[in-house]
Amino acid sequence: MKTIKHICAAVLFLLLASSLIFVPASAAVSGPNLKVTLIEINPYPAKIGQYLELTVQVENIGRERAENVFIELVPDYPFSLDSPANSVQNVGALAPEKIATKEFYLFVDKNAQKGTRSIDVRTQTKKDAPWSETSFEIRIGSETFDSKGTVELEAIVSDPEVFMPGDRGTVTLTLRNTAETPTITIGEKDYDTNARIQSAVLSSSGKELLVRNQPFGDMGILGPGDKIDLTFNVEVAEEVKDGTYPLELAIEGNSFNYNSRKNIPLEVDSSNIMVIPSKPLELRNGRATLEFDVANTHPNEFNSVSIRPEAEGLEFYPVDYFIGNMDPDELFTIEFEASLAAPVEPSFEPGKAKDEEGKLAAPSSSLSGPINLSLTASYSNGINRHENSVSNLQLSQVSISKESSSIPLFVGFGLIGLILAGIFIYRKKKKRQN
Repeated sequence: MKTIKHICAAVLFLLLASSLIFVPASAAVSGPNLKVTLIEINPYPAKIGQYLELTVQVENIGRERAENVFIELVPDYPFSLDSPANSVQNVGALAPEKIATKEFYLFVDKNAQKGTRSIDVRTQTKKDAPWSETSFEIRIGSETFDSKGTVELEAIVSDPEVFMPGDRGTVTLTLRNTAETPTITIGEKDYDTNARIQSAVLSSSGKELLVRNQPFGDMGILGPGDKIDLTFNVEVAEEVKDGTYPLELAIEGNSFNYNSRKNIPLEVDSSNIMVIPSKPLELRNGRATLEFDVANTHPNEFNSVSIRPEAEGLEFYPVDYFIGNMDPDELFTIEFEASLAAPVEPSFEPGKAKDEEGKLAAPSSSLSGPINLSLTASYSNGINRHENSVSNLQLSQVSISKESSSIPLFVGFGLIGLILAGIFIYRKKKKRQN
């Protein structure tokens, strides 16, 4: 019994000690936290005896600002830096969810063997902070195969179909082995028509577009007529102008003779949702039915389109008009009921003016003259949420008195009465003359 009690006491002690030692996972990510990605390797695979450019991306996925970020490249044979002084690069401060990139240049030894080698990238959130290390695999050289299958680009699908500045999305490329028979005879020798994709890299020569994928490598064999889809994550810079921008797909096939480079166009268009008044913007006695035409001027479909009006001192119904999906060039007409907001009932305070019944006098509306009206259009282009506003609209106010509006009615009835009386007197005189 004493032994059991001693064991239980020891277990309880260990549990208590572990609860004091281990830090909750949430505490571990409360500060800055850096995620490292190798977003570009050029050329890929690395070529023996030539220079290699690496683009390293660092992202702060933590909850706090990284005060002074450093990136260090730690190469091993067969890689070497162009200069040891370039092994460490300073990014500076990096706020949460912010991204920075740095380029490093390596030389591949002329005696390197074909295959896959690793390289280490270290990051530091500030001077004297501990280093964090991440390893990446880099392929060197390529194999030569006797297969005669040829890889061709069959289809390009972008999502969204047309990007807007600042958008993120995907580009899916369909590659197909164009061979139609399992074998082919060349010079009395039979060859198989399989196709190999030893590597596939999508890259951009400018800073307008950024491809976030590492290269695809060693994707196996494509038989005659077989297809494969490669999906790349693409991001468009915020300040890009409208136009068509090129991406380049570099494919390494069965051998050097089967390598190819393909131009992949990506369209950027900033046109958006237009909101145009279709009736005069006028409040009559503090109320109005406002009508607007909503048009999608973008080349592809927008999703979750909604329009929200705003004006000081006015209430709208509905508060937000949800339209849903809108095709290119589609026009949709919407209506809002607008009214002046009801004044707040004042509370009694000494010295306040009272009316004849002893109640506090209701404050008059402070709104006079035209009212500034703005409309905000919200919509999605693929996974990207956008907004644009129309803020130069003015809503005029018209007051129509009920008493003054009844005067023309009374005048009309009076005129009709006088006409009837005249006709009656005329007929009576005519009878007397007869």
